[in-house]
Amino acid sequence: MSPETLQKKFLRGLTEQFPDILGKLQEHVPGQLIAVLPREELPKVTKYAVNQLGARFVITVATDQRDKTGDFGISYILAFDEEKQFLVLHSNLPADDPRIESVTPEVPAANWAEREAYDMVGIVPEGHPDPRRLVLPDDFPAGIHPLRKEYQYNTRFPSEPQNAPPRMPPPEGSTVVPIGPFYPTLEEPAYFRLFLDGERVVGSDYRGFYNHRAVEKLGDSELNYNQVPFVAQQICGICGQVHSCAYVEAVERACEIEVPMRAKYIRTILLELERIHSHLLWVGLAGHIIAFDTVLMQLWRIREPVMWLMERVTGNRKHYSSNLVGGVRFDITPEAADDIRRVLAKVEEEFKAVVDAVLIDTSLMARLKDVGILTEENARALGAVGPTARGSNVAIDCRVDHPYAAYDQLDVQKQVQDGCDCWARTLVRLYEVFESIRLVRKALDQMPGGPIMAKIDGPLPADRIALCSVEAARGESHHYVRTGEDNRPYRWRLRAPTYPNLQAVGCMIQGVNLADVPICIGSYDPCFSCTERVETLDVNTNEIRVYTREELQELSRRKTLG
Repeated sequence: MSPETLQKKFLRGLTEQFPDILGKLQEHVPGQLIAVLPREELPKVTKYAVNQLGARFVITVATDQRDKTGDFGISYILAFDEEKQFLVLHSNLPADDPRIESVTPEVPAANWAEREAYDMVGIVPEGHPDPRRLVLPDDFPAGIHPLRKEYQYNTRFPSEPQNAPPRMPPPEGSTVVPIGPFYPTLEEPAYFRLFLDGERVVGSDYRGFYNHRAVEKLGDSELNYNQVPFVAQQICGICGQVHSCAYVEAVERACEIEVPMRAKYIRTILLELERIHSHLLWVGLAGHIIAFDTVLMQLWRIREPVMWLMERVTGNRKHYSSNLVGGVRFDITPEAADDIRRVLAKVEEEFKAVVDAVLIDTSLMARLKDVGILTEENARALGAVGPTARGSNVAIDCRVDHPYAAYDQLDVQKQVQDGCDCWARTLVRLYEVFESIRLVRKALDQMPGGPIMAKIDGPLPADRIALCSVEAARGESHHYVRTGEDNRPYRWRLRAPTYPNLQAVGCMIQGVNLADVPICIGSYDPCFSCTERVETLDVNTNEIRVYTREELQELSRRKTLG
């Protein structure tokens, strides 16, 4: 069925239920429809699109637009992956009454997004089943929403410990076992409260977002269009090329900038090389989590030449600083292309030997098979992405479903497994390494000549909206850009793949033994933010204390000087 036919089918299903919506649909960017609806209609359309038409919930975008229109805005972004279509459902909310009916009871994937819209902008999701604070620190002052325009990116807010959100009560008779905020096999801070019946997990509660780095606030207020990519690439230590590419392509789509084809190929090659070293990193860490350190040592040895290769091409092992609005900063010379082919041939040979050993290792399979079950139904309901989704038979991949860079020229083959367990998620990543090697070779072979940067005349137009999803090794990274004045975005919203996948952890670990929890968490390749604040428990007095930034700095100085 052609994309045109699929799109007509999708629109027909929507307009049959909501006849008035057709006149409200606008398409400024191909494949991205926007509808401005009354706030009473937005939840109805969202729930119908997800539950009846098969749309995938992506994220919300909450915007303080009082300086422009005197109100707040809320957008729900949905993806129709088979139809290669995005749908943005938007409502304007009165400044003195910013509330909207929660869709979370029927669209579980919207859970965190609605809570974050309240935390950051103050848009109340009425009827939300768990309206606790999500992003803001436990001691953040009540009634302050930092993405509102009256606050600066560097505003320091007072501490109010009494505003800590309540903890989820454990089931009667269960034991509470904490994992985190610091844990040996989780390299970044995350706090899971596990509720155990003996050794079996019967429930859990999660607290994260220990360090909110204000990147969206910086992008909305302090940075210009070509400064944002250098901040975007630091959102994740592994997915820098992904985030900078998603941002610049969103701006390019909004402003109708035609990027040279050679630049698109270079972006694709760097993205796939990044995917290769990320998957090699993960396979090694997975081995470490289950005490199979031979895998860790071998995989990191194989990965190192890829890191040197990235430095050879861009000047950096990580954070390549290659993307700008309109193209790329670095070309790939014939000599660099030869180096890429040579390194990938060696990686492919050595990795194949490791994979052949892994696939027949009975001890490894015993730790991974039938462990960490995420059913296809739950994966879809919770909006899982990347290998986490594809390991549960959800065949989504932005490179195919919503093409960007040069992927529409490369015939990407989705790697999908139906085991729904840690082993299936492992297999997806193993096979994706070989697919990425194939894609890099094909891109090098057919990359055209020509410029690597578009010529941009004059200021970029304001008040245009565009989206871009880029497939990171962990899954879909999604960026929303609304262009503004003064050569900077009016609103920049991003969502990393860990955001939806982390919400599925409760399903993955339900019913597993305590010893299997770390690999269940590790199986979706989590990326938690770094932390500047930590809650401690005095084991002698059972007293809980939250350290301030200043106290941690002073403790650090004492340790350094002492």
